[in-house]
Amino acid sequence: MARLAMRVKAVKKQKYKTRAYNRCPICGRARAYIRQYKMCRICFRKLASEGLIPGVTKSSW
Repeated sequence: MARLAMRVKAVKKQKYKTRAYNRCPICGRARAYIRQYKMCRICFRKLASEGLIPGVTKSSW
């Protein structure tokens, strides 16, 4: 319930621009957000390893 409330709070328009922050739409995490992919690092890693994000490949050398 608390996590859902935080998602709703993040979506609402803030009174001041500086109060706005990004939140992962999949899991609701606020930290380690990757703007280019609009998700957190954990969800990004999971989806990238499954091959669900086009253009992203696992590096190996």
